[in-house]
Amino acid sequence: MADINKRNKALSVSPLKASQTIGAALAFLGFRRAIPMLHGSQGCTAFGKVFFVRHFREPIPLQTTAMDQVSSVMGSEDNVVTGLKTLCSKSRPALIGVPTTALAETQGADVNMAVKQFRRSCPEFDDVAVVALSAPDFSGSLEIGFANATKAVIEALVPVAAEAGTQPGRRRRQVNVLVNASLTPGDIEELKDLIEMFGLRPLIVPDLSDSLDGHLTDADFSPLTIGGTPVEELRSAGDALATLVIGRSMGGAADALHARTGVPDHRIDHLMGLHAGDQLIAVLHALSGEPVPEKIERQRAQLQDVMLDTHFMLGMARIAIAAEADLMHAFVDLLNGMGAETVAAVAPSNTALLKDVGCAAVKIGDLEDLEQLARANAAELLIGNSHAVDTARRLGVPMIRAGFPQYDHLGGYQRTWIGYRGTRQTVFEMANLLLELEKGEIKPYHSVLAQKPEYRQEENHVSAAASSRSRQQH
Repeated sequence: MADINKRNKALSVSPLKASQTIGAALAFLGFRRAIPMLHGSQGCTAFGKVFFVRHFREPIPLQTTAMDQVSSVMGSEDNVVTGLKTLCSKSRPALIGVPTTALAETQGADVNMAVKQFRRSCPEFDDVAVVALSAPDFSGSLEIGFANATKAVIEALVPVAAEAGTQPGRRRRQVNVLVNASLTPGDIEELKDLIEMFGLRPLIVPDLSDSLDGHLTDADFSPLTIGGTPVEELRSAGDALATLVIGRSMGGAADALHARTGVPDHRIDHLMGLHAGDQLIAVLHALSGEPVPEKIERQRAQLQDVMLDTHFMLGMARIAIAAEADLMHAFVDLLNGMGAETVAAVAPSNTALLKDVGCAAVKIGDLEDLEQLARANAAELLIGNSHAVDTARRLGVPMIRAGFPQYDHLGGYQRTWIGYRGTRQTVFEMANLLLELEKGEIKPYHSVLAQKPEYRQEENHVSAAASSRSRQQH
């Protein structure tokens, strides 16, 4: 069990945390024809949109209620109603997500009351789903906001089994899949492929692999998300064979789905590493009744071979990690399985999962805390998002970019970390970076009695000249 060291300073230096509001908006972006409308000032939304655009390299549909000085003092519910009317009349989305920001929470806005007011005044838009939730910047983090938004969508749009007449197992090939914020669009696509190999049909909630995977479409522009989980598909969640829950942070959403549908669930903390991959495959094998495909068995054997090839580099390696709880838990488990040691671990917010992370201690803090811990404990490799690049440079150690945001490299959002294939590539990358450090390499020995190269060259010239004179004399 890890010791949790809480922050002991009044400010953040080089902040690590991405806000709960951004996490909630990211979850809403995983639904088809959806748009998040942040309840706050224009600056709050613009700041988040910059990170989304730089990370995904795509236009991101994001709107704001545009609170100003007057509404911040006198009340901002009218801004929510006006914003919802405008979006519905212009774009007719399938889903509007309304997460609050710190400004709205500090002002005391009641966003749920505003949504009810909108429903009373605009019955012509009753077909548009609106999901509001409290997601202030000053508490939690991206992971928590993502999970809370997913739970709010389930509570609002998944019907109760007794009322809708759904029955667990009616759709014998459908599997509900709740995915956490640490899974990239590339990860989710890999997960869908693995599920489909067993003849099952995954209903991903939310599905970023279909909306933020960076594909081109025939439309020149869309004010809403293109792709993602169809909102109407959520009505069939109660007929699924089972629910697969990825990430401890999704526990609340999983509880809500089980309470409404009665569908049994299987919960896995993460999907990185050999043991986690085996857990997933065992569940899919049990649900489908199908044998494990030879392709997956071969991928597992390939991962085992890579683990043998790289244990010389990763064994006893000293790693520093800055990440959200679910992602940190995945990396620490993988590193422990390879014989590496996590000597510095920093998370942006405290969660119950951090106590189960397999390292000595976890610090709740920022990138300054990471830098100090990594330097004091002689870390050799750093894992974190793009905010940690300067930290790695000051420490003089290589870095693996993981988490959100990644804005100084292309393709981070599409990278696959999970499963046997994703783990294999991750292990290769870590080993290659450590190999460049020449850790443990034996330097060639040069005897002090050996002549220097320049002396040997002079002797060669002298002997060559002597031989030439000897030939001339004869």
